[in-house]
Amino acid sequence: MNGIKNKINGKVYICGAGPGDPSLITMRCWDLIKNCDIILYDRLVSKEILTLIPESTSKIYVGRSSGDPTTNQIKTNQIMLKYASEGKKVLRLKGGDPFIFGRGGEEAEFLNENAINFEIIPGISSAIGAAIYSGIPLTHRKFSSSVAIVTGHEDPLKEEKTVKWDKIATAVDTIVILMGIEKLDFILKKLEKNGLSKETKIAVIEKGTLKDQKIIIGNFNNIRAKIDNASIKPPAVIIIGEVVTLSEIIRWI
Repeated sequence: MNGIKNKINGKVYICGAGPGDPSLITMRCWDLIKNCDIILYDRLVSKEILTLIPESTSKIYVGRSSGDPTTNQIKTNQIMLKYASEGKKVLRLKGGDPFIFGRGGEEAEFLNENAINFEIIPGISSAIGAAIYSGIPLTHRKFSSSVAIVTGHEDPLKEEKTVKWDKIATAVDTIVILMGIEKLDFILKKLEKNGLSKETKIAVIEKGTLKDQKIIIGNFNNIRAKIDNASIKPPAVIIIGEVVTLSEIIRWI
C-alpha cells in the first residue's frame, strides 16, 4: 500500500487475474471481484473469470489490442481517477500478473501522482501458468538454470528498441516470449543469427490453462507451418529451450 496521505476517499486495486483458469485466481482477487463497485478489465481476462463478477457490479472494458491507439491508456487512467474521486472501490483487473508486461507499474505511478489510494495484488503470469499446464518446467536441474521473460511486442513509440535478442540468444537456457506471435519469424531469425540452432525446441501455447488450450511443439524450421496448420492466434505464450522436450513426458492434462 502506498504511503501517501490521500485526498481522495476511493481506492483502486490493481489486481492480477491469472492466466485464465478461474480456479487459479487468488483469494484476494476473488474477494475484490465480489466487493468492488467498479471493475475495469482488459482483453486478457478470460470469459470464465468475467462470469464470476456479480450482475450488480458495473464493469467497463478497457482492453487494448495490437494496433489500438496508445491513448487508450490515458482513457483508462482517467476512468480510474473519476470513480476513485467519487469514493468508489475500483478493481483494475488484469490478465496474468500486473507487473509482468501488464502496465501495472505505469498505472500505479499515475495513481500515486494523483493522490489516489491503491493496492497491488499479484497474479500468476501466463508465462508460468501456460508452461505448467503444458508440462514444461521453465527451470530444471538437467536442462535449465536460467530463464528470461521477454516481450515480443515493444511499445511502438519507443525511440530505440531495448530487447537485445543478440544477447538473450545465448545468455539464458529458457526464453519465454509474450505477445510474440506476429513477430515470431523476425525473432527466430535474430536468435538463430546470434547462436541458437534451427533444431532448438520451441513450444507455442494458445489459451494456456483453459479447457480449449492448444499447444504445438516444433523447432525453428517448422514452427511457423505448425502454427498456421493449427490456426494458433494471439495472444499465445512461446517457450524456447531444451525444457520443451519434457512436455511429452510430464504433460499432465
